[in-house]
Amino acid sequence: MIVYGARPSPFVRKVLVFAAEKGIAVEMRPGGFGRGGEEFARASPFAKMPALQDGDFTISDSSAIITYMDTLHPEPNLIPLEARARARTIWYEEFADTIVQATGQKIFFNRVAGKLMGLPCDPAAADRAEAEKMPDLYDYLESVMPQSGYLVEDRFTLADIAVACPLINICYCSDGLKSGRWPRVLAWLDAVRARPSFAEAMEKEQRAMGKAAA
Repeated sequence: MIVYGARPSPFVRKVLVFAAEKGIAVEMRPGGFGRGGEEFARASPFAKMPALQDGDFTISDSSAIITYMDTLHPEPNLIPLEARARARTIWYEEFADTIVQATGQKIFFNRVAGKLMGLPCDPAAADRAEAEKMPDLYDYLESVMPQSGYLVEDRFTLADIAVACPLINICYCSDGLKSGRWPRVLAWLDAVRARPSFAEAMEKEQRAMGKAAA
């Protein structure tokens, strides 16, 4: 399988971590921001990343790619089968992809990504997003975080992968989570980032960001 995208993207990271946890071998190729050429365009006609190519099959969008991977490789199970747990897992993925990412993108782009790409940035917009939006998101996660340290079924699932991915980008350029106000969230995120699947993905993306800044 070939995954197209940019490693620092939370959506790309979600797919790469999901694949690693499943034991699925993927080849990472550039895609998006004018890169990827015709192959990426065929896999993602609207330039949405990540995109996937598996033989003659192509698809884009992280949720669609994960659904495809999970159907081909159902074990280890990362999307619960029990109805309520499955619904909660999908809710957390949607929460991450739309609500958290909407704020995280303002912070990460204006402090990191935009600068790396040489685009105009608005640091004040990042400051406002962090001050006005992030506390409510962290408060919510702190209130729903089980004692087990996992969001669903007291075990590691797609819910943990999805929610951690945009928070990692925020924490690349914000120390807000270290204030002591959200200890459960910080402990959970530290544990998730320590997993080999996340550690490898983050090491490679940090290397990529370092090259872009050089």
